Amino acid sequence: MTVGVVMLVHTAFDRAEQMIRHWVAGGCPVVVHVDKKVDAATYTRFVNALSNLEHVHFSERQRCEWGAWGLVAASQGAAKLMLDQFPDVRHVFLASGACLPLRPVSELCQYLDARPDTDFIESATTADVPWTVGGLDRERFTLRFPFSWKKNRRLFDRYVRLQQIVGFKRKIPDGVVPHMGSQWWCLTRTTLSAILNDPKRPEYDRYFHRVWIPDESYYQTLARIHARKIESRSLTLSKFDFQGKPHIFYDDHQELLMRSGSFVARKIWPQAELLFKTFPRKTEPARIMAEPNTSTIDRVFGKAVERRTRGRPGLYMQSRFPNMESENGFTAAPYTVLQGLDDVFPDFTSWLAKRTGAQVHGHLYAKDKAHFAGEETVFRGGISDGARLRDYNGRMFLTNLVWNGRERHQCFQFGPADTQDIRWMLAKDTNASVWVVSGAWAIPLFLSNRPASEVRAEASRLQRIEHKLLKVLRSPYARARINISTLADFVDAPMDILQTIIDEMAGHRATTLTEVPKMADLTRFAAFLQDLKNQGMHPFLTGDFAVDDAQGPKQPRSRKPYVVGKK
Repeated sequence: MTVGVVMLVHTAFDRAEQMIRHWVAGGCPVVVHVDKKVDAATYTRFVNALSNLEHVHFSERQRCEWGAWGLVAASQGAAKLMLDQFPDVRHVFLASGACLPLRPVSELCQYLDARPDTDFIESATTADVPWTVGGLDRERFTLRFPFSWKKNRRLFDRYVRLQQIVGFKRKIPDGVVPHMGSQWWCLTRTTLSAILNDPKRPEYDRYFHRVWIPDESYYQTLARIHARKIESRSLTLSKFDFQGKPHIFYDDHQELLMRSGSFVARKIWPQAELLFKTFPRKTEPARIMAEPNTSTIDRVFGKAVERRTRGRPGLYMQSRFPNMESENGFTAAPYTVLQGLDDVFPDFTSWLAKRTGAQVHGHLYAKDKAHFAGEETVFRGGISDGARLRDYNGRMFLTNLVWNGRERHQCFQFGPADTQDIRWMLAKDTNASVWVVSGAWAIPLFLSNRPASEVRAEASRLQRIEHKLLKVLRSPYARARINISTLADFVDAPMDILQTIIDEMAGHRATTLTEVPKMADLTRFAAFLQDLKNQGMHPFLTGDFAVDDAQGPKQPRSRKPYVVGKK
């Protein structure tokens, strides 16, 4: 009889009874604490059900609330009863009614017998723990917490804020260095007796009575004063999510629990029949003294927490959807946005699709509808080309399109005549590659053969819209790969930009360009721009075209040498 079990029970009494009988059958006495909030009839039935077990005792009941002193008081009373009634107990193991032994009790006893002076309790200073949730780590030891965080959240928060404003700080008792850790410990009789019989215990109890979540700090702190040898880890496997709530183990966690090698796991779903049938496993000679190995389950749960909090790029789950600035990337895969190139090259989309193998759409944000590749009316994933449905949430339209087409590079045309709701998304999305030929909107106006006086207002409107887009793309908050060139610069040397676009979209399948697609006839385009200027509209985004320029495509100019320096 070297290991005694203190068990805290508040629900699922049939499972708690099953576990108590298992501990006793393994040779461990059990002291049970039942939450005072449990009604008298339920408590009486539970006590009577266990009355035939000689080594089961019930301690004085305390009212237990999460984050409050009652949990510590419950374990104190039960631990004292254990030490008084069972003098042969050398280690006291704290468990709950939701704990399930994964390995035979005999293996735990042999493990602890080989370490008679070792206390197993997770204990780290507040500066060294990353798991504190709620923004309070050191402050939980220096402020007062008279209100329940669960029942009176508003009073709790306001009182904490008031203490922070006035600069209130409680004095930590002399010689006490606050530590934190899992509340599920296994302490030696020597250490536990020293904590419970410490002459300063009344002072310590008064202090920790007003500490927030004292069951994670009371024994963890005082064990550092009294223990001779501490292993800062718990023998109970318990996992917590990013909100500090315990993970519940279900039947589909069976394989993970088997691989963990842990002695006890918490918290088990009461209806997990498969787990209760599978565990504890039979003794295997090669595993009797094996150390618990939770690395596998730690990695799995770590990935689960990351998936829960960050999700997959470009895929939004219901629980995270409102937090639009906390998503793991706007979109799921790289994509390309081209503005102005289809104005310069009339047959540009089909030419680019053949060159790159990408899915090249037209203007997805055109006023009339979304122009999908091949003029499809419905894209993959049931995405409609309807403008009204698209504009209900333009950002999510693009997110869904990239997600559903992520096996293939997506590319679409954009322009100042389109709906502009996605400007900031394009600028901030690290998956976006944005290529802008500014001022290219002037080419369709020029080719319409309407006089400058008639198109002046439209040209001014398009230029204002494009100018706003360029300001967004040049913002310090922009994270996309952005390339902006004026129409004059692009027409002067289109080959380099087109080659870079193709290399980026096609990757290893890209080929060297030998010619550009057929360009729109820009004869007298410079004169058209001059007419706009004469009408009082200054097309500054097109770049500088001399009056005799843009009479048609010209040979690229030779590059000018740079002067590095001279003697």
